Amino acid sequence: MKTTHIWKLIFSILLPLLIGAIAGMFTAQAVPDWYNQLNQPSFNPPGWIFGPVWTILYIVMGFSLFLIWKLEAGKQRNQAIAIFFVQLLLNFGWSFFFFYFQMIGVALVEIIVLWLTIVLMLTRFYKLKPLAAYLNIPYLLWVTFATVLNAAYFFLNRS
Repeated sequence: MKTTHIWKLIFSILLPLLIGAIAGMFTAQAVPDWYNQLNQPSFNPPGWIFGPVWTILYIVMGFSLFLIWKLEAGKQRNQAIAIFFVQLLLNFGWSFFFFYFQMIGVALVEIIVLWLTIVLMLTRFYKLKPLAAYLNIPYLLWVTFATVLNAAYFFLNRS
């Protein structure tokens, strides 16, 4: 593998992990006080599951970014990378809306936009490198579950 590809791989994996770690720090601060006091849906998974799942998803997301980034530069590749960064930003923002600002309704709208952006990313990735799209199917499924969970929190905790 070329040296430039090694650096792209490292950056591609570390960036989502770093974004996730920062969001996780803010999430962890809200869990003991606010989040644990909410009415929880019956299908809410145990808290310990979120860290390992997100870590794996961020690594896989990063690897899929690498598969796209190492392709020859062009309009489609650049658009796919831009969409990846938009969904990563939305992913990051959701934690703040839900946990830090405690705005469950806004977080629900935001995660729906995130879900749509992931679908757009998958379609763009598929056109360039199908494997990069397939790798993100678990991410889409997890965000689908998180959307349902967010909606349940919203309806169970409306004032």
